[in-house]
Amino acid sequence: MSERRNGWPTLVHEDMAAMVGYVNRVVQVAGKYTLDEPFEVGWGNVVLDVTPRGLRTPTFRRRGVTFAVHYRLLDGDVVVEADAGSRTVPLSDGSVAAFYAAFRDAAAELGITRPRTSLICEIPDCEPTFEDDHVERAWDPGVARLMWQALNLAAGGLETWQAPFLGHRPRVGVMWGGFDLSATRHRARPTEPPPDRPAFMQNAQLREYVAVGFSFGDATAPGAGMYAYIWPQPDGLDGRSWGVDGAVWNPDAGLVLLPWDRLRETADPHQAIVTFGDAVYDAAVGLSGWPSDLIGPRVDGWYMSRTRPDAVRVQRP
Repeated sequence: MSERRNGWPTLVHEDMAAMVGYVNRVVQVAGKYTLDEPFEVGWGNVVLDVTPRGLRTPTFRRRGVTFAVHYRLLDGDVVVEADAGSRTVPLSDGSVAAFYAAFRDAAAELGITRPRTSLICEIPDCEPTFEDDHVERAWDPGVARLMWQALNLAAGGLETWQAPFLGHRPRVGVMWGGFDLSATRHRARPTEPPPDRPAFMQNAQLREYVAVGFSFGDATAPGAGMYAYIWPQPDGLDGRSWGVDGAVWNPDAGLVLLPWDRLRETADPHQAIVTFGDAVYDAAVGLSGWPSDLIGPRVDGWYMSRTRPDAVRVQRP
């Protein structure tokens, strides 16, 4: 029990909120480059990968330069890596405006133009652009490690949950606007997004999908944990079991929520994420008519790590 709980750390919102807000802002800088990429269903192209050191953009291939940006949370810096070389920008005490200026200078040295937009998005009551955000912020290495650890552990569970899905499923990653770790399953059935939603949300809601993810929480809903929802939201979500003790349907938020503290108390938190996701998909099958045959077997690489390369017969589960 002690070893498991140490592996899944305690996350205290009040202790982490300032750093979460800071990182949310700076990852949007390089995240903006994804907006010029070909659009994938549900914005699947924009997510940041959870790496062994932090968060990294996809590889961008532009005329004259190929590059990627790695936010190394465990090292307190950002590495801009291109075919022409690499540059490192520190993530230290200072303002978002100062970081943005340093990032632009480093990128320009590698032949990378600045992002087409510097608007800060999806953060309530924030400054309008990176250049306008002169609030002095402190970099906390301990909280940075906690953030990475939580994202890394949650990503492992979500990747296991996603693996057997046979339909369209973008890679698991961090949506840099809302700063949540997201795993989505899509099907090609058109929907009607609400006309009063922002354009990016309407684009995300053009087709049906099931989303399971992790969030650090915010001022309106403090507390980290897993979340899930079905789009469009079906009737009948009240009173369902969500597979894990502590997981509940919150009708006001339109989300199924599994608080981090309840998750880490389970016998196997990694498996609990899979069970939670499976329960949400079962609700989509039962209430929204999603196909049950889109789920393949959940096995360990078809056991190929234990099969001789010259074996003739494929070893099946």
